[in-house]
Amino acid sequence: MRRANPRPTTELAYGSPFELLVAVVLSAQATDVSVNQATKTLFAEADTPEAMLALGEAGIRRHIRRIGLFNAKAANLVALSGILLEKHGGQVPREREALEALPGVGRKTANVILNTAFGVPVIAVDTHVFRLSNRTRIAPGKNVLEVEKRLMRLTPKEYLQHAHHWLILHGRYVCQARKPRCHECVIADLCEYPKRLRPNE
Repeated sequence: MRRANPRPTTELAYGSPFELLVAVVLSAQATDVSVNQATKTLFAEADTPEAMLALGEAGIRRHIRRIGLFNAKAANLVALSGILLEKHGGQVPREREALEALPGVGRKTANVILNTAFGVPVIAVDTHVFRLSNRTRIAPGKNVLEVEKRLMRLTPKEYLQHAHHWLILHGRYVCQARKPRCHECVIADLCEYPKRLRPNE
């Protein structure tokens, strides 16, 4: 995976840790493409916690109404912007506990921020990583936390920084849920999925 994509990164468009935080919060149950379409106009109007708070829920909804759960997400963006200003000097915190205390931010989102914005070698487990880890048996687990802990334990340190991006992108474009593209898989020879397709299938 490293040979195929030496420096993978998120497909979300952002220009600061705050913009990344907003984009990841919006990405829950939404595609990166739809989020990028929404944030293009949203960030033009509000790219700081102060501006987001001033824009308010109604203003945010104008930009994100095509994204699922947009009402709840607009409320979360207003609330988290207020907390960032009140408790963190308008900056995105670098600590997991502080990140997870923000509205709309769970463990996966916190891991994405820590890894992508601040270079912390952690692995964010989304639906793609969870499926891929269990399907290939690289790190099977009954829930996302089990998978995350196993991946963190088994992944060599030199790969930790980029591991979750490799896995997310592989799950999104190759090891897809309904019809895995096994003939394009760079780890097909290592995969333990019993239904994997052979090259001539």
